Amino acid sequence: MALTIVTSRRFLDHLNPPGHPERVERAEVMQAVATAFARRGGTVVEPRAASAAELGRIHDEAYLERIKATAGRATALDPDTFTSPDTYDAALLAAGAVLSGVDHVLDGGRGARALVMVRPPGHHAERDRAMGFCLFNNVAIGAAHARARGLARVAVVDYDVHHGNGTQQAFYGDPSVLFISSHQFPFYPGSGAAREVGSDGGRGFTANFPLEAGGTDADYEQVYDVVVELLRQFRPALILLSAGFDAHEDDPLGGMRVTTPQFGRLTAMLASAADECCEGRLVAVTEGGYDLTALGGSLTGVAGVLDGTTALDDLPVPSGDTRRADASIAAARSHLGGSWKI
Repeated sequence: MALTIVTSRRFLDHLNPPGHPERVERAEVMQAVATAFARRGGTVVEPRAASAAELGRIHDEAYLERIKATAGRATALDPDTFTSPDTYDAALLAAGAVLSGVDHVLDGGRGARALVMVRPPGHHAERDRAMGFCLFNNVAIGAAHARARGLARVAVVDYDVHHGNGTQQAFYGDPSVLFISSHQFPFYPGSGAAREVGSDGGRGFTANFPLEAGGTDADYEQVYDVVVELLRQFRPALILLSAGFDAHEDDPLGGMRVTTPQFGRLTAMLASAADECCEGRLVAVTEGGYDLTALGGSLTGVAGVLDGTTALDDLPVPSGDTRRADASIAAARSHLGGSWKI
């Protein structure tokens, strides 16, 4: 597989207040994973900055001006989301890194994949609002870029422990982008109920799988069997993955029990769907994940899957009680059964 990692040491320049979980050490972990990949002969590239026009496909002009005004300053955008003097430039690169990843995959031929390791993360950022550590919605900007390049259908899958409210908002009425999220529920940011399925012409093209706290590898395995079926029915030309690792059993923010190998399995399941639906084209983009050891191990495992070193069959198949998954799938079926076979 032709995997390229897109990242930059400049993501170290985004600083949050002391004690904040989205700390600079996360970027150091990303750099360590990228360095190890390069030493094995892998390709690591620097991102470009996103332009105002590219950001404007997702965010309001007035909002972009407000964020631009934070350049060179330390500010609090909400109780959880902060800027430092270099944050604006880092955020432009984070969004641009996804654009670089999408371009690599679309121009790279069959089997091209990208792992985009960035901060600040993005999936909570709404059209006119920063929240949840996020300034620009990196993955949504990437999906809009793919559509602008002519793709008829794009899928965004989000396995972060938190619901990707900003990504959902961006495409809620848009049938060309299928948004699928699994997440702890009820939990921050409060959205992501199974009844949220899209609006108007986009009804049925948002699929939420809310999971009760305590979800295990077996729960996630069962949910992602269904996710893969939805992808097969939708047949996107590209899959974007919001790869947050805060559903890990060791994460300090989430309440789930997913293990490091299971993130590899989930990614491998999605990569297999990409092989079947869209010539292997998949772009994984970092979101959350706040235990540094879990973050490093999960990123390494995902890189191994995406570069073809690790196959789905190489990873242990989970077993055990799946009552949380059963409830989540039943809820999704009750709201989406008219749109998809679940």
